[in-house]
Amino acid sequence: MNVYFLIYVLSVTVASLSQLLLKKSAMKDYGSFLKEYLNPYVVSGYGLLFLSMFLTILAFRGMDYKNGPVIESLGYGMVLFLSRIFFGERITGRKVAGTLCILAGILVFYL
Repeated sequence: MNVYFLIYVLSVTVASLSQLLLKKSAMKDYGSFLKEYLNPYVVSGYGLLFLSMFLTILAFRGMDYKNGPVIESLGYGMVLFLSRIFFGERITGRKVAGTLCILAGILVFYL
């Protein structure tokens, strides 16, 4: 297995975790505009997105660009299951169908 592939999977995982932090922030009510955008969840979430960007750049140094969108789509499934774990969200049939469509797109891409 290519180390750059693993770096890109790590990048997608970090980006998925940042989405969870941003969602947690969006679920709260803040008293002011400044507190809404400068709270620990938002700052940490965007910090993780910044880290994810650098990991992605590093990963693309040693792998083909055509594999990028395929690996990036793993993030949709990660967010689905992480939202279930951390927020208790239901995994509905529509969400499963959407994830299956993404997986079908990956299969078609590699055929």
